[in-house]
Amino acid sequence: MAILRFKALELADTRQPLPVFTSAERRSDNFGKNVFNLDAMRANMPGEYFKKLQNAIKQGAAVERSVADAVAAAMKTWAMAKGATHYTHWFQPLTGSTAEKHDSFFDLNSDGRPIENFKGSALVQQEPDASSFPNGGIRNTFEARGYTAWDPTSPAFIIETAGAKTLCIPTIFVAYTGEALDYKAPLLKSLAALEKAAVDVCQYFDKDVQRVNTTLGIEQEYFLVDKALFNARPDLVLTGRTLFGHAPAKGQQLEDHYFGSIPSRVHAFMLDFEEEANKLGIPLRTRHNEVAPNQFECAPTFEDANLAVDHNQLLMDIMDRVAEKHDLKVLLHEKPFAGVNGSGKHNNWAMSTDTGVNLLAPGRKPKENLQFLTFFVNVIKAVHTHGALLRASIASASNDHRLGANEAPPAIMSVFVGSMLDSVLDELERTAKVPLDKGDNIYLKLGIDKIPAILLDNTDRNRTSPFAFTGNKFELRAVGSSANCSSAMTTLNAVVADQLIEFKKSVDELIEQGKKKEVAIVDVLREYVISSKAIRFEGNGYSQEWEDEAARRGLPNVRTTPQALDALVTADAEALFARHGIFSTVELHARHEILLEEYIKKIQIEGRTMGDLAINHIIPTAVAYQTKLIENVRGLRELGLDDEHSQVTVDTIKAISRHISTIKTEVDAMTNSRKVANKLEDTHARAIAYCDTVKAHFDTIRRSTDKLELMVADEDWPLVKYRELLFRH
Repeated sequence: MAILRFKALELADTRQPLPVFTSAERRSDNFGKNVFNLDAMRANMPGEYFKKLQNAIKQGAAVERSVADAVAAAMKTWAMAKGATHYTHWFQPLTGSTAEKHDSFFDLNSDGRPIENFKGSALVQQEPDASSFPNGGIRNTFEARGYTAWDPTSPAFIIETAGAKTLCIPTIFVAYTGEALDYKAPLLKSLAALEKAAVDVCQYFDKDVQRVNTTLGIEQEYFLVDKALFNARPDLVLTGRTLFGHAPAKGQQLEDHYFGSIPSRVHAFMLDFEEEANKLGIPLRTRHNEVAPNQFECAPTFEDANLAVDHNQLLMDIMDRVAEKHDLKVLLHEKPFAGVNGSGKHNNWAMSTDTGVNLLAPGRKPKENLQFLTFFVNVIKAVHTHGALLRASIASASNDHRLGANEAPPAIMSVFVGSMLDSVLDELERTAKVPLDKGDNIYLKLGIDKIPAILLDNTDRNRTSPFAFTGNKFELRAVGSSANCSSAMTTLNAVVADQLIEFKKSVDELIEQGKKKEVAIVDVLREYVISSKAIRFEGNGYSQEWEDEAARRGLPNVRTTPQALDALVTADAEALFARHGIFSTVELHARHEILLEEYIKKIQIEGRTMGDLAINHIIPTAVAYQTKLIENVRGLRELGLDDEHSQVTVDTIKAISRHISTIKTEVDAMTNSRKVANKLEDTHARAIAYCDTVKAHFDTIRRSTDKLELMVADEDWPLVKYRELLFRH
């Protein structure tokens, strides 16, 4: 291993930036060139069918068979003209990654003659093997049938891998019996539920509103390391994170990496993957160094939420493939290195109407500000009521390492709104009950006009908050860097939709009692401001004081995934998702089971990897070095030197023995804990056991291993060190 380490370092030191050639002077010239977008549809489809398809997409209606055939023919013509030979339904199973099964356009007709064929039936539906994907007990192993179904709202695109081009068609993935086995289907249902609820509330303010679109901008953080160094760390290869590694003398404490000059090799990689993303219609706008060494971020402009999620899944795949060309490896694990910042995926979420209004942006008139307050307060109320569900939606074994680790939001769900809006809500709480006389200016009397016309950036941001208002949107910062954002967005959409429905019901009841509409709205909002006040926090979310205060407020602090996931299978959660047709009870319990199994498997893999490295690499290295020290002491004594000359070496030998003993004892105990846990038939109990007993040994094993790293000669140490992983570009 030590030889492998130094060979990897030697190879990494010889790397040079790979030349990147862009195919156009302006990025806009190539934007979406490999996407079957509106322009491509218009150019390749008869006008009649193009209009029918657009109407179906806008109305959310099923696509007629004749239209599907016309779309398929146009897609085939367009894709083959670009060199595509195969097509695939591109879907997002509950593995967390994307999946595809390639079929050739090549076929034989009834006469046995070769043709290129792609029918509407192949576009609309395919049948991959459903038994090999996580299903949480919905299907038996021998029941293989599942279906992928075309999502017309997300355009098809062409991916090139190793010179081969494939037409990719975004789809949902469902079981033979109809249950969703993916992330996209529930997301689409939640978007529909939120749209309906939001449109109904918008009717209080503007009767012309017919559609409400949910928008999303996903910031993606990641680490980059040289491929050779990555391959020389078995823990990175198998688990995505370093299970061992002593902190280097310099980490991120100088904060000199943040927004610093981008290293030339990294810059070449960024240019390359941005070029590929641009061709696929992913509107990347920013790139920069993040806080930790070798950590970076990219971010797109806002898009339709469904498309934004598809693009983020696609972006992670593009980054990984392009990194291979540059002899780099992208690390998307939430905490690949201990002691430095982890990586998140900040979800910037908002709602906008078909009349061009951002519902989370204050307007220039009191009536517009009342509409803003309505949606603003309802979102806060939804997060307060369903904070446990939101926590469950971002739970994973890898994100557990990041949440609350002094660079990420804590596991406590809270909302930051900024000092100005906080005072507005306090004022609403105090003055909304002011009696109104005939002829009074209702907005002035109720204080609604106090919200300034331009709110954007008039308050500071709070990076310690998991859910922060940032001027004209909410930013869910707690989502992990490797996650599929659909999980969190499905939950957020669902709880806000549910809250808006409850709000409209309450307002309508007050109107029926004779209250003026505006007064009824403000009365309900005031009630929500008071009842959800505990969720609002403007201070330092990293502090112990906040943990203590949150406990006094009754806000849960659920630190681990198995416990967080319990919120998915409560009676309230089942009823909420069922009300909006997003998850049936069967689907919800299946996802709970899948997520618990995923947690178990990840901790199991980490434990096995840790045990292998400790027993087969670390301990033998320490013993070999200890033997050298023993020979040194023996030599000193043979020379007649007294014990005083060898005492320091003897103390080191004893310290090494203690650490070896600790590692061996803890690895054995961890292995036994794993065996005990594996015998538990109940998945939830097994996940708790892995969390509380198996994982409990990790820190002790790591602590002794990292101490040995400081004792053993550098030339003998088998694992690539942190200073080598973090500071070689």
